[in-house]
Amino acid sequence: MNRTLKNFTLRIACILLALAPLSSHGEDPVPGTVRCGNLIYAKGKTSVCFSSEFLKRISKDTNVVADETLHAVKLDSPELYDFPFCVMTGEGTFSLTQPQRDSIRFYLTNGGFIIASAGCSNRKWSKSFRREIELAFPDVQLTRLDWSHPVFSTVYKINVLDLGGGKEAYLEGLEIDGKVVLIFTSDGLNDSGKVSDDCCCCGGNEIDNARQVNANLLAYTLTH
Repeated sequence: MNRTLKNFTLRIACILLALAPLSSHGEDPVPGTVRCGNLIYAKGKTSVCFSSEFLKRISKDTNVVADETLHAVKLDSPELYDFPFCVMTGEGTFSLTQPQRDSIRFYLTNGGFIIASAGCSNRKWSKSFRREIELAFPDVQLTRLDWSHPVFSTVYKINVLDLGGGKEAYLEGLEIDGKVVLIFTSDGLNDSGKVSDDCCCCGGNEIDNARQVNANLLAYTLTH
């Protein structure tokens, strides 16, 4: 199979995964269910405090039927393509392997979407993420999104990303072929207070309306 056809096939596969019946761990498939991944990257780094409440919210307020669990998936595994939408978050310095860089580029250029959010606004993680995206996409740059962008209005109208105390955040996007395929924020979209009592944000800020933002991003993925 030539590269052009392979790219087309993977892009269609990602779209179909978002719309077609899916099964999870041997359970009966539910028509139209969308599953979301929680990336495992670098040397086993992953999120343990990214809330899945946005999946419940979008299922409640729209016709999207979402699996309410974030499923762990390795960035460089074939199973990545079971998930049209993934979250990538954490704290501290990290480096991706070259196969992981190749995988994130291939995934995003063939129909996948990633929310990348620094846990508790961790600056070391943000710096590492920016470096890795520049290595994976030397020809594309993250750009700050204007409030007129559809990601701020697909389900909920969002006019501010509130950090509390009068502080505001912003989103940066990676755009390929006219579509944003990755959203990055150096301030947390984790909504960690809804995960468990062990998840807090003692080291920095989190965006207060993260749940609505994340629901918007999933809806954008499925409609653009």
